[in-house]
Amino acid sequence: MTSDSVKSAAMGAHLRLLGMALLWGASWPAGRILALNMLPLAASSLRFLLAATMLLPWLYFSGGMSALKKWPARIWLGMLAAGAAGVFGYASFFLTGLQHLPAGKAALVITLNPVVTLALAVWLFKERINRLIALGMLLAACGAVVVISHGKPLEVLNGAVGLGELLILGCVACWVCYTLIGRAMLAGVDALAATAVTSVFGALMLLAASLAVEGPQGLVSAFHASPKAWAAMVFMAYGSTAVAYAWYFSGVKTLGAGAASGYITLVPVIGVILSALLLGESIEGSMVLGGAMAVLGTAVMNWGRRAAA
Repeated sequence: MTSDSVKSAAMGAHLRLLGMALLWGASWPAGRILALNMLPLAASSLRFLLAATMLLPWLYFSGGMSALKKWPARIWLGMLAAGAAGVFGYASFFLTGLQHLPAGKAALVITLNPVVTLALAVWLFKERINRLIALGMLLAACGAVVVISHGKPLEVLNGAVGLGELLILGCVACWVCYTLIGRAMLAGVDALAATAVTSVFGALMLLAASLAVEGPQGLVSAFHASPKAWAAMVFMAYGSTAVAYAWYFSGVKTLGAGAASGYITLVPVIGVILSALLLGESIEGSMVLGGAMAVLGTAVMNWGRRAAA
């Protein structure tokens, strides 16, 4: 490749990663709209069933279907576990939490994802970290606590955490499990295949749970939801799930995981801004302070990883 074509490819990758950050950031106000207009399990099952209608053809035409036939039982078991944690569990907590918590604040709580994931990786897999990474983890964790506690961190010690915050912390726990399952059981599996298969498994689990807990009326009421709610549904299924993951994987392939992860730092900021613009949510002082600490901490963690590489 010529230098111009290399620069062009890199620029395209950066633009796609920026688009990914916008789509994932916009998923928070879109999720809030869904949470207030549909039952959470029914909405989540429909979201991932719709996403599968794009992910499975994409996997087929990319030639990835043939690899599935060669997977051993261990990989399929890992996919089932990852679908249970990263799709079924995460999606359930996500929309249920957004019934009780503004989208912008929820987006900032999620900044705990990389902190908790790395802390457990250090414990379980003996992953080594440097002082810069440790500083970033501490800063991000403190920022998330400031957001969760409305600027009164000591109240967390007294158990003064709302239901919405607890449910979104459930998202953090599920995402951490999903990431660690992937590391332990899905090494070497193509990212697109993992996303498609876990989405299908998770969608089926969500559908079964919706029928068991919410009854058939949950799906019926979802189909009768407002056009605004269905616009949010279609956006989340195809935009923030299928297209965003495609752009993320493309960015990782072109620029590397380190550069791609830097764009994820923008997601909570975009989530707060879009939630304020689209939903009229207020931005509290504790969200500004805690969010700045959490985003800066995540950026410091990324810098630390690059320094250690």
